[in-house]
Amino acid sequence: MATGRPLPRRAALPAALLLLAVLGGSGCGTGGGGGARPGAAGAHDPLFPRLGNGGYDVAHYGLTLDYEPEGNRLGATAVITARATQHLSAFNLDLKGLTVRGVRVDGEPARFERKGTELTVEPAEPVAKHRTFKTTVVYDGRPQPVKDADGSTEGWVETDHGAVGLGQPTGSMAWFPGNHHPSDKAAYDIAITVPKGFTAVANGELKDTRDKGPEDDRRTTFSWHSGEPVASHVASVAVGEFRVTTSRTRGGLPVYVAAHPKESEAAAKVAALIPEVLEWQSGLFGPYPFSSTGAVVDRNPYVGYELETQPKPYFHGAPTDKLVVHELTHQWFGNSLTPATWRDMWLSEGFAQYSEWMWEEKRGGRSVRQIFDDYYDGKDPESRGEDGESIWDFPPADPRADTVSDLPVYGRGAMVLHKLREKVGDRAFFALVRDWAQRYRHQNVSTQRFVEFCKDAADVGDVFDVWLYGKGKPAVRR
Repeated sequence: MATGRPLPRRAALPAALLLLAVLGGSGCGTGGGGGARPGAAGAHDPLFPRLGNGGYDVAHYGLTLDYEPEGNRLGATAVITARATQHLSAFNLDLKGLTVRGVRVDGEPARFERKGTELTVEPAEPVAKHRTFKTTVVYDGRPQPVKDADGSTEGWVETDHGAVGLGQPTGSMAWFPGNHHPSDKAAYDIAITVPKGFTAVANGELKDTRDKGPEDDRRTTFSWHSGEPVASHVASVAVGEFRVTTSRTRGGLPVYVAAHPKESEAAAKVAALIPEVLEWQSGLFGPYPFSSTGAVVDRNPYVGYELETQPKPYFHGAPTDKLVVHELTHQWFGNSLTPATWRDMWLSEGFAQYSEWMWEEKRGGRSVRQIFDDYYDGKDPESRGEDGESIWDFPPADPRADTVSDLPVYGRGAMVLHKLREKVGDRAFFALVRDWAQRYRHQNVSTQRFVEFCKDAADVGDVFDVWLYGKGKPAVRR
């Protein structure tokens, strides 16, 4: 998965925003009001303090995208429905690159200013606290990839047959404006128009496909709907000359798999594996939290990781069984239960990695205990990195911005869960996990909340003190 670095600190909001004509209208008055103030330009995340924004909660994104792969041109309109959490004189959206052509708030032209990755909007009149309002942003340009501190690539990534939008942890701002912090989840409707012969895949379920234009310039619009809340870092669009297969699980869950033309064999294996994995995982974690599933199996040499794009994971190439297990686990832990901050990342990756261990045992490989011991002794290749990194480099609950996807978050996160399981016993552990997944379904969760939840349910001893928060390699306690 991609990692990133904190965004640069932005200067204070200027007293007078730049007057710009928008959507054919002229600038309007400042709309001053008693008690109104700008929303914060940042959600105060401990790792990415400038990511996200304050003063409002988004309920819905309506994205209308027109994409031309030849030349990587995007024309778009974003309609963002939000509820003000304070009396707003202005508010910010995260957007990297692209050209904003106009902004309206509740249909009225609004002033706006660009600075770095901040799009600051000043409505004609302040937005009252608790009021629901709609912001329409018209924009276009050539969306760009985002390079993370570890050298990985996210954002908008061109492929040899299209492009993909990937957003962990900061890349979604490369293709649509929004409140791009995991704590502000929302429903999505995404309509993508592409040249005939291309397929556009996005979150949720495909509701409509329509052709338009003359035969020699035919274009197709794919309309996708996600009614369950989505964190923007797992929102995604993939455009390509995909081959699509659809099916259903034994329980009737729709399965949609889009694959690169040269990955048809891998796609067939993924489509056959998904129902088996979800049935097994539902027995461990409780009911599957979304109304559909699937995958995108691409050939993308520019991205070296998979991502749990909701509810259809993105695979940059033909995945192993364990990778499919990992990304589907994230539909519970990461997508339904989303980390409250990026420091809580281990709550997603620890469960996904531990699920891999349990799958290996289920398929006749090493026992979970043996895998734990191999990690502890450094015998498992995933317990150490090529450049000397180790699962003991830092506690899993205390990463930096440039280590948020490093080995301790994954491997030692899984070790925390196994030590918890050993302490409370299998029956109590899986009952706790199912209750955790159900109680906080489609919500944000923190490390502190998880620790308190476990302590309320069972005697956990010093498991968290030693394995989650402790520095260095702890003594094994059998």
